[in-house]
Amino acid sequence: MNKELLEIIEKNARLSNKDIAVMLSKEEGDIKKMIEQYEKDGIILGYKALVDWDKTDSEHVNALIELRVSPQPDRGFDKLAEKIGNYPEVSSLYLMSGGYDFMVLLEGKTMREVAYFVAQKLAPLDTVITTATHFVLRKYKDKGVTYGPAYVDERSNCL
Repeated sequence: MNKELLEIIEKNARLSNKDIAVMLSKEEGDIKKMIEQYEKDGIILGYKALVDWDKTDSEHVNALIELRVSPQPDRGFDKLAEKIGNYPEVSSLYLMSGGYDFMVLLEGKTMREVAYFVAQKLAPLDTVITTATHFVLRKYKDKGVTYGPAYVDERSNCL
């Protein structure tokens, strides 16, 4: 496995095979084959763009929900994780150590939509003991990418 190749793609999936080949001193055809094999083997799961929604006119809210659950005998956490992960509102789902069991990342249009999802879909699940919802107020850095200012306060230029 070529860890360097995976790190390059993870940082910038828009690089061409030719550019990556130059960076790794390999042949372009070899890079293409490796990437195709990683995709086939499920090592590369997909490609996504990071969008700064604060700079658009689209309503968009992110929330982190902590879930404490009681694991099912002989099934552990996996069955519940599968159920939660199948909700389209769930963008990420992690099994955690510490004070709670799952961290669920949600994307919604409004805080009300997220609250409804938690109250109507997550909280009523049999094994869920407690939920704690945290709304993301602003992203400063996400997946290694630093976000610029959401807006510039012109008043600070008056001094």
